[in-house]
Amino acid sequence: MRRALPILAMAALLSACGDIDDPDAADASPDVEGITDAVALDVVAPTDLAPQDLGPDAANVPDVANVPDAARVDASVDASRDAGADASRDAGADAGRDAGADAGPTLVSVSHEREFRAAWVATVFNIDWPSRTGLSAAAAQSELAGIVDVAARNGLNALVFQVRPEGDALYRSALEPWSRFLTGRQGGDPGWDPLAWLVERAHARGVEVHAWLNPYRARTSASGTSVRPHIAATNPEAMVPYDGVLWMDPSRAVVQDRAVDVIRDLVARYEVDGVHFDDYFYPYPEAGMPFPDSAQFDRYRAGGGALSLGDWRRDNVNRLVQRVGETVARDRPDARFGISPFGIYRPGTPPGISGLDAYASIYCDAPLWMARGWVDYLAPQLYWPSTQTAQAYGTLIQWWAGLTRDGRSIFAGTSLSRLGSSSAWTVDELRRQVELTRAQRTRGARGNVFFTIDELRTNRMGVADMLRSTFYASPALSPPIGARRGDRVEAPVVSVSGLSVALSHPARASLRAWVVYRREGASYVIDRIVPAATGSVTLAAGAWAVSAASRAGVESQGVAITLR
Repeated sequence: MRRALPILAMAALLSACGDIDDPDAADASPDVEGITDAVALDVVAPTDLAPQDLGPDAANVPDVANVPDAARVDASVDASRDAGADASRDAGADAGRDAGADAGPTLVSVSHEREFRAAWVATVFNIDWPSRTGLSAAAAQSELAGIVDVAARNGLNALVFQVRPEGDALYRSALEPWSRFLTGRQGGDPGWDPLAWLVERAHARGVEVHAWLNPYRARTSASGTSVRPHIAATNPEAMVPYDGVLWMDPSRAVVQDRAVDVIRDLVARYEVDGVHFDDYFYPYPEAGMPFPDSAQFDRYRAGGGALSLGDWRRDNVNRLVQRVGETVARDRPDARFGISPFGIYRPGTPPGISGLDAYASIYCDAPLWMARGWVDYLAPQLYWPSTQTAQAYGTLIQWWAGLTRDGRSIFAGTSLSRLGSSSAWTVDELRRQVELTRAQRTRGARGNVFFTIDELRTNRMGVADMLRSTFYASPALSPPIGARRGDRVEAPVVSVSGLSVALSHPARASLRAWVVYRREGASYVIDRIVPAATGSVTLAAGAWAVSAASRAGVESQGVAITLR
């Protein structure tokens, strides 16, 4: 029997490891869009293995190291960054700032522990936003404002907002039609631009916006209709029905070209902070149902191609990932490109892990993308508890973190939607998962992406309270983009009047934020992050330092000031 939401479900053979999205099915789907609250989420081993015991398995869960105080940094002056400064100046002195002397500003080294703190906002099937189709602009904007407020209030610094769920657009585009999840009709103009609206509001609250696209899904139902300029209407020959869903054939040049054109347009017209793909490449396989691309493969082989079917399919995906990565790096070097793959690369990798073979089943070679530098980060969907030996969160995050290089990162995909679904899924388990991620920080795991924002909005089982009070009480910028971490950012121009601090910068348009630190003994401790559009801040009496952070996440030295 076909499931009600085939795009968000997997074959029974995948039930070992994935997300649940079909209330009527007990098998699991790995899609970040597909978790619903009403289903049982017992995840078992592959078809030929017995279900795993959910008891503790310390041998497969790395110990959590004590995380150092993320907010404190040494307050010593960085002479190498300020060679012309007077060597005798004290880190707390600011005679030039206080008294208007001719001496230049006192510059000090400041920094804080960076972390990507994000949540997915799924629009397919109106999972997170909008709550239903046909909302008025005012109602839809009110809901979106609420999402921004949830993120900012709980210490998140990014939203991953789905803008292309099925070859459509939740923003104004000449390349693809308006999404039906806005008005109820594909191509229906809602009368406003949700992405532009969100970027403006989120940035004003210090929250990044990453545009989340599905590169290959054309329609969630193969029996639906599409309107121009949807690719199914302009290039029907490039469409492939599979398991009740209409897919864009990854081997078709027009499919790759359309995706690259869409992304080039997005990063040119919108101040998004990143471009994001989820785990859908070739579809998750249904037993006994091969993906119908044999004609294209035969044509490839007849033209002299020598790759096997599996290698050919992986090459199709790899070429798109490479093109998108190069496009974002060239056109918007201050934006990230990242992908959220299925959480298991291959069974037995690392040892003891079992489940779906993403490399051989959906033709996803995420380690290659990291090794080649095509992505700035990976966000593997680690949707299993730390106690589930065959898919243990701790074991997997340790392996994924080991893939990073050249300043690139792993941001662990973490499921909030499974809270309460079984005795394993508690708020303490979610606490443990963030601790396990942080324990791998020095190896490249630098944050979590939570599925989804709705569980934070409803504070499901108190999870928002836990995250805010335990981990996110102090603000943090997201990590700098690896390729840009060597950039030099000039310190801000600071002027003081009483307790008011005016801020400016010669390259203000290139900035994301001002970072304010307070002096505590020999350290500077992060106090707040202020959007760069803000011209001044009011602080209490005391010793402070203010830095400038670029849109690529690179931070300048701090300008030391004393307020009396």
